[in-house]
Amino acid sequence: MRFHLLQHAAFEGPAAIQEWIKGSGHTLTTTKLYRSEAMPSQDDFDFLIVMGGPMGVDDVQQYPWLATERVFIQQSIEADKYMLGICLGAQLIARACGARVTKNDHREIGWFDVTIDTQNLPGVLHDVFSMETEVFHWHGDTFEIPEGACHYASSEACSNQGFILNGRVIGLQFHIETTAESAALLIKNCGDEIDGSTYVQSATEMLKDSARFTKINKQLHALLKNLTSQAAVEVDN
Repeated sequence: MRFHLLQHAAFEGPAAIQEWIKGSGHTLTTTKLYRSEAMPSQDDFDFLIVMGGPMGVDDVQQYPWLATERVFIQQSIEADKYMLGICLGAQLIARACGARVTKNDHREIGWFDVTIDTQNLPGVLHDVFSMETEVFHWHGDTFEIPEGACHYASSEACSNQGFILNGRVIGLQFHIETTAESAALLIKNCGDEIDGSTYVQSATEMLKDSARFTKINKQLHALLKNLTSQAAVEVDN
């Protein structure tokens, strides 16, 4: 399968996503938007991954490529591409679908549980998350659930943590691609956001247990495996 990744900041790369794609025999290309690189043709990929970043979806004046990216995401959804949006990426997908993106009541940074609505959990996610699962967060904004999408995840600090649209477009407000190394880069580049508020952990707490990253990366790998398996069945049929 041909994966294409939209990257918004040099320090927020594919992390564990790249490991799984290459290890599973798929291909990965990348548009580095912070370098103003051009988008690919819709014919050049099967699965789009939209990464996180420190900017907001409305920061178009500072980052003009956000407007181009929104149109590209809309076109990718209309072309029935598989898609995974993480944090800012999920917010961009939601906005491309006409949903609002706003400041969340709380900044949420560090390791906090999400609650999974198992009744709403679609097949491609059924064996990925348990009902209560600890994941990594780094966000201050939140999305509304796009029209027609299924909401399946929430946390104490943020009610909208995940959605799936058309069985193939997945938005995650939280991070399951993060490794200890990529978390350290976030802390280095966005450490001013670690403000000691209710749902913000210290850098020491975030990095103290490497097993946490191993666990969420297994969730990511299960999710990508399920989606690519579903895509393969569609091609065969």
